[in-house]
Amino acid sequence: MWSTEEPPVLSGTVMPVYIKSNINQVWVVGVPETFRKSGTNKIEIPLSQLEFTGSKKKAVRRAEEFAQYAHAYAENLQDGLPIRDAPDNGSKRVYRLRLGEVIKILSVARGNPPISTTGDPLPGDWYKVLTHDGVIGYCFSYRLKIFDHNGGPVQTASVTQRETVSDPDLEMILSQTWSPESYQQMINSRQINIQELEKHYRFDPGQDTGIARIILPNLERQFQYDGIYSNGENSWSFEGSNLQMILRSNNTLAVQFTESTGTRRTLLFVSLSTDVNDIIVQENARREGRFMNIYNQGPVFTSSNYGTITFLRTGDFTWAGYELLVPQLISADTKGTGRVNMDLYIDSSFEDRFNGAFTFRFTDIRQNNTLYFMYILDSQGLRLEVIPEYGIEDVTVTRRSSSPTVLYFFRDSPL
Repeated sequence: MWSTEEPPVLSGTVMPVYIKSNINQVWVVGVPETFRKSGTNKIEIPLSQLEFTGSKKKAVRRAEEFAQYAHAYAENLQDGLPIRDAPDNGSKRVYRLRLGEVIKILSVARGNPPISTTGDPLPGDWYKVLTHDGVIGYCFSYRLKIFDHNGGPVQTASVTQRETVSDPDLEMILSQTWSPESYQQMINSRQINIQELEKHYRFDPGQDTGIARIILPNLERQFQYDGIYSNGENSWSFEGSNLQMILRSNNTLAVQFTESTGTRRTLLFVSLSTDVNDIIVQENARREGRFMNIYNQGPVFTSSNYGTITFLRTGDFTWAGYELLVPQLISADTKGTGRVNMDLYIDSSFEDRFNGAFTFRFTDIRQNNTLYFMYILDSQGLRLEVIPEYGIEDVTVTRRSSSPTVLYFFRDSPL
C-alpha cells in the first residue's frame, strides 16, 4: 500500500508473505524478481503498509481494484489539516497532518464537502488515505497537492518543519461549533429568533480547508492560512493571515483581525450547550403549543363588528367580515386568508395582562399585509390588541400604541 525505498517496490505490487511479526510490527515478504537487487529476496514492511488478502488469487484481484490509486499520493499544504474518521468535516478528527507531509491515497469516498463562504460546496473530493505511520482515515482534497509516484523515495514532511505538538485546548476549539454571542443571549432571555438561528452565523476555523470564516448578519470575512500556531497561553495565530483567537473560557472565544483601515477588531463567539438545530426544534414545539392553546379554545371566534376568525390545524387562518378594518388595518385586496406565526414574545411588563403575542400574515395578496397582536384567552373568547410595528424590537413586543385598537371575538359554542 506504500512504495518501499530499498529495494524500490511500487505501491500496488502483489508480494508473497512469509511471516507476520506482531513484536516488530512488520511483515516479512518476498521481493518480486522485477524489483530484486543482488542478495535482496526478502524485506520487512510495516504492518499498516501492506494489505493481507490470504491468497495470491485474492491479492491479484485486489491489486486490479487498487490499480487506479496505486501510484496516487498527496502532499499536505496546510499545517494541522485533519484526517477524519468519516468523509464529513463534522466527524471525529483522528490525525493532524504536518505542513508538507505526504499521505497515500487509497480511494475516493462519497461524503459531504465543506461549504464555501458563498454557500456553495468547495471544489474537491474526500479521499480515504493512509499516513506513513499507519493511520487510516478521510481527508478532503482542497488543501492537498495530489501527485503520482512511480519510483524513488516518497518524501514526507521535513523534520525542519514545525512539528505538530499536542494542544488539547486547540483540539477542543477545533471540535466545537462557535456561534455568535447573540445566540447565547437569546437562550438566556428565552426569546428565540428562529430566522436568525437558521442562518447559522458562526466562526469557522476552517481546519479542513485552510480558510477561516466569520459569518455574521452584517459581516462576512475569510482568511486563508497555512497553519494554526500557539502564541502563548490560550492564544493562537493563523499563520499567513492577520487572524488570531483567544480562548477566554471553555465556552467563550475571542476572534481578532485587522481591518483594512488598520483598526484591530474583536468579536466574541460561544460554544452553546445545545445544538442550534435542537434549539430550533424546541422553539418550534413551544410555538406549536401556544398555537394549540388558541386552536383548542376555538377554533372559531366571532365578533359582531369585526367578523369571524377561524384557526386551522395547519397553522393557517381565515378571516371573514373584517370590512370595518379596511383599509386602516387590512388591505381591501385580501380575501382574508393567511398564516399564523407564534413568533413574538412580550416584554415582562405585559406578562400580567396578556397571554402572549403572534403575527397574522395575509398570504393571498402580493403586497405585504401583516398584523401584530398581543392576545388574552378567556373562557368566553379571544381579545386582540393591535401592536404597531414600531412597538416590536427583534422578536419582542416592547411598546403598545398610545391609543390601541382592541378587538374582542367570542368563542363559537360547540354544536
